[in-house]
Amino acid sequence: MGKKKFLSKPINLVFLSIIFLILFNPFLIVNAGERGVLMRFGEVQEQVLGEGIHFTIPFINTVKKLSVRIQKQDIRAEASTKDLQDVFNEIALNWHLKPDQVNYIYQQIGTEKDIIDNIINPSIEEIVKAVLARYTAEEIIIKREELKSEIDTLLTEKLSKYNLEIDDISLVHIEFSPLFSQAVEAKQIAEQEAKKAGFQVIKAQKTAQVNVNLAKGDAEAHRILQESLTPEILQYQSIKQWNGNLPLIMGKDDVRFLNLDLDDLQKLNKQK
Repeated sequence: MGKKKFLSKPINLVFLSIIFLILFNPFLIVNAGERGVLMRFGEVQEQVLGEGIHFTIPFINTVKKLSVRIQKQDIRAEASTKDLQDVFNEIALNWHLKPDQVNYIYQQIGTEKDIIDNIINPSIEEIVKAVLARYTAEEIIIKREELKSEIDTLLTEKLSKYNLEIDDISLVHIEFSPLFSQAVEAKQIAEQEAKKAGFQVIKAQKTAQVNVNLAKGDAEAHRILQESLTPEILQYQSIKQWNGNLPLIMGKDDVRFLNLDLDDLQKLNKQK
């Protein structure tokens, strides 16, 4: 009888332990991509709980889990350019919490929603307005990469004060007012037409120059030819082109046809 009572006590202890674990569960699992903010009676502790299983004291410890994965925040910001043009920007920001600083982040700011509403969105709007105010509308279109780099640098510097890190920032879309967009399009068309007209003028000038050079070449060739035509050359060319027939000789009384070749002509000259 006494032995049964002795055995029943350990069984009761195990049973009570199981009930305690079920009801109060002192074990906590921090999943991958998370960190746990450990609190004791609501006071944030220095220790940050990493991924894995942790033992906590019920009623004394509480844990707030925060994601340290990269998160994306889209925001639409309105600003004015240096030349007072309204511009609308769609910005995509990739950011994350510093894993070893989640306790201070939670203590100073709060949850992810508090971080986005109270820190990230206002910071983006403030910096975008400040940066775009230093550029004209045309410069914003031309210097988009420079604009992105400047916003990235300023935003990284500002958010680092809150233990937030920027992974990437993208200017997804930049939009101007309809009137300004139409003016830009008209200007581009005018510039294209002006370039086309300029090409045509250059082409006409080159064609005219070619014609002038050809004319000068013909004139020079003609001059050289005239200077090279001596009397001897002219006489030679006449003899070379003669077919050997004498012209028709017409007398008063009759008409005679002389059809002498070159040998006969030379004989006559010797007789003289």
